[in-house]
Amino acid sequence: MSAKTWDRYEEIIRCHWIPAIGSEILGKLQPLQIREAEAAALQHGRRDGRGGLSARTVHHHHRVLHEALDQAVREDILTKNPVNAVDPPQPAKPEMRVLDEDQLIRLFELLEGTPLWMPVALAGTTGMRRGEILALPWTEVRLTGKPPSLSVVRTLQQVDDEVKVRPPKTKRARRQIDLLPLTVDSLRQHYVRQAEHRLMMGAAYHDQGLVCPAPDGSFWRPDRLSDLFASTMKRLDLPRIRFHDLRHTHATHLLREGVHPKIVSERLGHASVAFTLDTYSHVLPGMQAEAALRLDQRLRRAGGR
Repeated sequence: MSAKTWDRYEEIIRCHWIPAIGSEILGKLQPLQIREAEAAALQHGRRDGRGGLSARTVHHHHRVLHEALDQAVREDILTKNPVNAVDPPQPAKPEMRVLDEDQLIRLFELLEGTPLWMPVALAGTTGMRRGEILALPWTEVRLTGKPPSLSVVRTLQQVDDEVKVRPPKTKRARRQIDLLPLTVDSLRQHYVRQAEHRLMMGAAYHDQGLVCPAPDGSFWRPDRLSDLFASTMKRLDLPRIRFHDLRHTHATHLLREGVHPKIVSERLGHASVAFTLDTYSHVLPGMQAEAALRLDQRLRRAGGR
């Protein structure tokens, strides 16, 4: 478990579950008490007093408590987990917004020469996660390889006000990504511009060998990148998307081009192909129709011969 995950779980227990059920004797904790605590959190669970928590947040809190009490069962502190009898609130899936190919190229053009250009280009043409992009060193980029590629070997995590470089959370997240010629050209231009900027900054540039550093060369805080992207998108005549939606955009483009879902899954570093198929199920119906049409045409040609 990463330090960020550990801190988040500790915060959930300390700030939400202990105030709600911490006074109860663990062996006497009942499903009804958990159910009532989750209902109260949905109504007025925000710590700032401004209403309730989202169903997604309460669902996450439910999972954390379930895992904690499962551990208590494994250690014979409890005979059964009362959370098993409680159905958590079901969050609605967040709306996924993607750019089409013309819109993505337009975004690249509008951002060229700005600090956002390279992070956006990498997210939109490789499907890398935000933390993976911000931790990417030049030593893991091979522009002259056959094919050109980069390796994802670490990610940048933000824990409170501190950023830390961590290894990828899963084995599949550690991966090699072959690069589009468009991406190679962009990286070469970016390398030259970055060298010029480093010389101009002189001693004020804190060189970490990063492809996408903050303007002073140091690690770029993930939340600041997302905030800058969000504020920039408000000013552009393009659909309003989150930075993470660039990853969805890349996956959608690949699937619509007929790339096998297993390749897409490997490129994105998903835990499984099943997860990829579930996440992008909205793309599959159109793909199936196109595949059926191509097969029909091939069979008809065969019949004509």
